[in-house]
Amino acid sequence: MSGHFEDSEPVLMNDEILRKAIDEQTSQDQTERTAKAGGLPFNEVYKIRLEYKNILMISHLKDLTSLTRLDLNNNMIERIEGVDHLRNLTWLNLSFNRIKKIEGLDSLTKLELLNLTDNKISAIENMDSLQKLTNFGIANNLIPQLENVIYLRKLKNLLTLNLYGNPISEEKDYTLFIAAHFPHLMHLDYRLLDDTTKNEASMKYHCVIEEMRLEEQQKQQKEDAEKSLEAELQLHKVIQKSGLIMQFVLLTYDFAKISLDLTLTFEEQMVELCMQLFQTGLAEHQQREAEVNLFLSAQTQAVTEYQQKASQTLMEFESKHKKLQQVSDPDSLQIKISCHSDEINQLCNTLMSMEFQLVSQLEETIKKLEISISEMVGNFTEFVQGIYPFDNYYRKVKDIAAETLKKVATEGQHENIPKEVRRLFTDKDAVMDALATAHDNHLQKINDRETQLVTRVDAWRVGLIKEIQDKELQRNRTCVLDIHKYTDYSQDQLEEFLLKDYRHEVCLR
Repeated sequence: MSGHFEDSEPVLMNDEILRKAIDEQTSQDQTERTAKAGGLPFNEVYKIRLEYKNILMISHLKDLTSLTRLDLNNNMIERIEGVDHLRNLTWLNLSFNRIKKIEGLDSLTKLELLNLTDNKISAIENMDSLQKLTNFGIANNLIPQLENVIYLRKLKNLLTLNLYGNPISEEKDYTLFIAAHFPHLMHLDYRLLDDTTKNEASMKYHCVIEEMRLEEQQKQQKEDAEKSLEAELQLHKVIQKSGLIMQFVLLTYDFAKISLDLTLTFEEQMVELCMQLFQTGLAEHQQREAEVNLFLSAQTQAVTEYQQKASQTLMEFESKHKKLQQVSDPDSLQIKISCHSDEINQLCNTLMSMEFQLVSQLEETIKKLEISISEMVGNFTEFVQGIYPFDNYYRKVKDIAAETLKKVATEGQHENIPKEVRRLFTDKDAVMDALATAHDNHLQKINDRETQLVTRVDAWRVGLIKEIQDKELQRNRTCVLDIHKYTDYSQDQLEEFLLKDYRHEVCLR
């Protein structure tokens, strides 16, 4: 990595280097227009290439505030720094340097492409703010564990990922691991991830991914709750500082206490229900997995029995064919040949009949599997859709709000309460409408999550059955083709034997 710079002298960035690069990369017409003004202003530069300049450290970029693309590849840079002012940057190329750690990127929230290929990085980290990133290259580095790559699941828009040349790329099932953990990824290591690979990865890591999704969902819910609580606390602080509703707080202390108790109780119930959902989903998945394994075992047994019967039939046919070759009497031979031709047709019919019986048996087994899986998915769907007690919680909040409004109306008409506060809590319809809207929004979010969960489970069911049916169809077609090939071959052998016998008879005459 960057070995071709070992004998070169390192260079420190300065305004002179930047000005020279800008002038070299500015079009001739634009150069003529800006020459009289002393060059293009730094804050009007959108792209700059600083590759192959032996740069040791990133600096002097704070005035390039409009920069959208920065190429610093093939230098001697050891640390990512000095780019925090480049908030409009969408493209950053730091490949072929000596960087050991990912850092200093927190302010680059518009970044879409980040290239860190051919460095000395051993961990993927400090990229939480890069939510618009679609293309990430970190090939030929020192990433040692596949689990570290899971960190990138935070980047929901990631479509292209290059990990080639890292120790992890040599691990078994590397491609399937990445495809399973990043279902929206389109390209891995300069290659397209096709649907076949994605389906295989989804089947192999289904249990692990579902468990991870549930953990991520619980973590996200916890973070959202903490952010919501923090926002509410901040709002209360602002209100308290303004002194607008101090009297109202005193009047509604009981309501605040009841609301807090209700919120804490509801939060505890939600945590318990989420854990219940997780445990039920995990148990249901294990049950589905056991059902699939049972089907595969039965399918294998049925195919094995068919193959054994078919082999026995073929052995008996081959034995008769060998006896035919030992007959020397012309009349007997003619009779045997005629019988053998019929036996070939009978062999074909027998094998096709056995194949038809196997197909019918497997179709029935697949149908039973589909019914069983559908029932499991249906039961899980009903459980998911009926687990959350939101209506009860909403009714309690409405009762508390109504009681509070009534209390304010009877006790809160003090001159010390500002008009703005008094007006807010005397408009009952507005308060109730706000509660209803909040409740509807809450339900919509939960329904969306339920729909996603149920859709994924149902999609897995459909994909599983389709894959099984496709494989069985392919097996059936191959088997039928082999039967016809073998009978055609036997007929050809018989005709060749007849021809030899005819030639022998002619010679004797």
